[in-house]
Amino acid sequence: MLNEATLSAVLAQRGHKLTRPRRAVLKVIAASAVSLTPAEIHARAQKHYRQTGLVTVYRTLDLLTECGVVRKIHESDGCHSYALASEGHAHYIICERCHAVTEFAECDLAELLAVVQRQTGYAVSGHWLELFGCCPRCQSS
Repeated sequence: MLNEATLSAVLAQRGHKLTRPRRAVLKVIAASAVSLTPAEIHARAQKHYRQTGLVTVYRTLDLLTECGVVRKIHESDGCHSYALASEGHAHYIICERCHAVTEFAECDLAELLAVVQRQTGYAVSGHWLELFGCCPRCQSS
């Protein structure tokens, strides 16, 4: 699993500054077991460094997403949240109650993609898949 030091190293290797506000954002993302909205990350980051701005949160999330260490989660309500990414191709199932995010790798969509390509003429270059439901912990409460 990725941690704050790894996230810092990824940004530093690409020549990005590791300011105190940016480090506060990294700390929040690395510590979270659930996906967080930019507003939630902002509020938590300000507890680590009060001057952390919302623009810094968005810019840092964009950089981390670009680097492949954070994934943008498309929520069922149309909003976005962010979660640490694992290596390789993965998809998510998201709890609609607690917003826990669980990755899964299996997505045998080859037949469906072939049909879509035949029907539309598109050359499909990629996809993302997200499922929504209620996690086992929320089901038992």
